[in-house]
Amino acid sequence: MTDQANNGQPSFNIQRIYLKDLSLEQPNAPAILLEQGQPQVDVQLNLNAEEVKDGLFEITVTATVTTKVNDKVLFLVEAKQAGLFEIRNVPQEQMQPIVAIACPQIVYPYLRATVADIINRTGFPPVHLTEVNFQAMYEAQLQQAQAGAGQTLNS
Repeated sequence: MTDQANNGQPSFNIQRIYLKDLSLEQPNAPAILLEQGQPQVDVQLNLNAEEVKDGLFEITVTATVTTKVNDKVLFLVEAKQAGLFEIRNVPQEQMQPIVAIACPQIVYPYLRATVADIINRTGFPPVHLTEVNFQAMYEAQLQQAQAGAGQTLNS
């Protein structure tokens, strides 16, 4: 524990960034490699936050990249990049933005590199995940939650 944690000062420390899970599938190889056509790429992102013990949070950003040619899967990559963050003495109203915005912004570049590298190793050109504005995602989720709460109250 740091001195800041002992004296009640807010603290934020990166304990570790790590690859939690990685999966690559080419279910239709080698026949799919002979197919002609423009690949369609679908990218899904997911964020998970979990307090693993008092003041220690695991933030996981997952990317699922599905690439198809003529409606057949060329390859599927799922990568889960995680980080352990020590967050102490932070007011409760500030915790959600830290966990949903600041932590994923730190983890995401590692995820982008992992996905590009693993796809490159398949022999295909790498898929470079676009930059993500985690603040805009967080604000959109808040608006959806507020709209949902408003609909429930009006029903």
